[in-house]
Amino acid sequence: MKAFFMKFIMITAVLWVVLSIFYDVSIPDVLITSVVLSVVGYVGDVFILPKIGNVWAAISDFVIAYLVIFFLGSYIYEQPLALGAASFITALLLMVGELFLHQYMHSNIFESRKSNPVEKVGYYQRTNLLTEFAEEIDTDSISNQTRKDTDKKIK
Repeated sequence: MKAFFMKFIMITAVLWVVLSIFYDVSIPDVLITSVVLSVVGYVGDVFILPKIGNVWAAISDFVIAYLVIFFLGSYIYEQPLALGAASFITALLLMVGELFLHQYMHSNIFESRKSNPVEKVGYYQRTNLLTEFAEEIDTDSISNQTRKDTDKKIK
């Protein structure tokens, strides 16, 4: 829950600065947008972030933020504003903040991989590997034998 509240506070602060101060959007509209964007973004972070990594998750957060702000803003923001530019600037600032939030989530929220080889976790830490034993083949002697056999057949 700590990561969710950090995300909510960051989103609310960025939306307040960009939309409320520069574009004169009302505080209740900023809070509604912030709640919707926080819930959608947090669900995405929990399920998407561990699979695709920090940078791609931040890019997906940019797309989600832009779309949510643009479409939600077109319905609830009362005053006319350049919604495309406002959505773009806000989504860009949120993406930068999300990069830092994702690093925090990786280090404090998600479980780190176990480094104990006894636990058999990770690709290079496997303890159930087998070794193959075989005799070395002398390719020169096989090649010489093949030539001799070929020469006998030709004669």
